Amino acid sequence: MDHLAGVTVDDLHRALDDAHGKKSTLRLVAAIAYKHGVTQSALAEWLGVERKTIYNWLTRLERSGLESGLADAERPGRPRKLDDEDLDELRETLRGPPTDAGHDAPAWTTELVQAHVRSRFDVDYSRPSCRRLMHEAGLRYVTHREALARLDLDDADGAAPTSDALGDVWLPT
Repeated sequence: MDHLAGVTVDDLHRALDDAHGKKSTLRLVAAIAYKHGVTQSALAEWLGVERKTIYNWLTRLERSGLESGLADAERPGRPRKLDDEDLDELRETLRGPPTDAGHDAPAWTTELVQAHVRSRFDVDYSRPSCRRLMHEAGLRYVTHREALARLDLDDADGAAPTSDALGDVWLPT
């Protein structure tokens, strides 16, 4: 099947001059090379993509035109488990010490955030998702040694806790 029969190389070059973004540019360069006789298989090998990808790019450019055929369709993704208001509340909570949220801990950990979100919002998040939430809240992962240096953690008898008592935590940046 001959792709882009109704599109000239000059049309593709003009579109390339106006292209924004890596994907659009790459697709136009592939289309220009194709119009100059480079096979879809060779293009796929040069660009490190599947031959089917080149076929899809060319077909979309032909069917949708140079303007709309370059852009990917909107991909909204999975909706968040917490709404914006709850996320704002969680971020504000994470910026403070866990004791302000009623937890008996010197600093936030993924396990503690997971338990807090479950009890406060009745939502389950995985530990990797809790790490993402903490990062979005402006917390940074620190090792127990750095945490001991940054936190003023005196226990009841005035002695600082050992590094084993604290572990690796997330602290505000």
